[in-house]
Amino acid sequence: MKVMNFADAIDDALSQAMADDPRILVFGEDVHTLRLSLYTRFGEHRVRMAPISESAFLGAAVGAAMAGLRPVVEIMMVDFIAVAVDALLNHAAKLKVFSGGKWQCPMVVRVACGGGYGDGGQHEQSLWGWLAHIPGLTVVVPSNPADAGGLMLSAIGDDGPVVYMEHKLLADYWLDYLGGSSRKTVEFDVPANGSRSSVPDKWTPLPLGQAVVCREGGDITLVSLAVGVHRCLKAANELEKKGIYASVLDLRTVVPLDKETICQSVARSGRLLVVDEDYKEFGLSGELAAIVSEAGIKMKYDRVCTEGTIPYARELENEILPNTRRIVNAVLKLM
Repeated sequence: MKVMNFADAIDDALSQAMADDPRILVFGEDVHTLRLSLYTRFGEHRVRMAPISESAFLGAAVGAAMAGLRPVVEIMMVDFIAVAVDALLNHAAKLKVFSGGKWQCPMVVRVACGGGYGDGGQHEQSLWGWLAHIPGLTVVVPSNPADAGGLMLSAIGDDGPVVYMEHKLLADYWLDYLGGSSRKTVEFDVPANGSRSSVPDKWTPLPLGQAVVCREGGDITLVSLAVGVHRCLKAANELEKKGIYASVLDLRTVVPLDKETICQSVARSGRLLVVDEDYKEFGLSGELAAIVSEAGIKMKYDRVCTEGTIPYARELENEILPNTRRIVNAVLKLM
């Protein structure tokens, strides 16, 4: 075992895959700088700079995937995927069905997501619920370095389009770039075990659609992903001091979704709290409530989500985004 940062683990797994399969290439804005280790190893023909036109290079990725390559396309922030969503919504996601299975679109769209560092509502969104709403897309959201590398291998090996989302509070280079030396007076609630931890010496794919129980408890089930998992674990520690024992589930992927593990845990605890940094209305939190209810499981339910457009002011941002205080208060209300 070795210890790696979150983003380095993703790049390390990607490097291993690129060495094994010459069809894999990376392209996007500033990738020669952001993926310097990959550029140094594989050169400019496989790590290619793209112009600042997400619609152009995401569209090009669809064509490259249809032509037999396996592109990994980088869009700096998920917010910017909006200008290129046609390539995902109307082309990549529908290609297999429209062709009767004759065509595949094996590409990975790697995007940064999430807030908590004071960059406002056009740069801090999560949007995994919006993307998961599109049939044909796989949506991956890891919470720690070991999962991040293994899930990247699975994403690359998948024969359909995958949106691979890394939360910026887990990726050290994003903090350095967006909230580091220029904001020395601002503190960021970065989970230590999420941003840096042990990883395997050789990467192996992790199954898509398999949630992980990070903590067992019989009183309530907390379900989350990305940074939210660490917020839940911190809340669970505080709740234990009050005699409340919470299970914490890390979804790891939104599509496919591990419905069985979720339902089994809620059936035991009788209570479900979804902690979702995406928007509350019409999103993942409501979908999980529907899944458990449709399974015939009686429960008490609540959710802690992003409540609206994310403001720049840190004090207001802290009230809108999920945090440990909001999680603890929601659990106490359910109990």
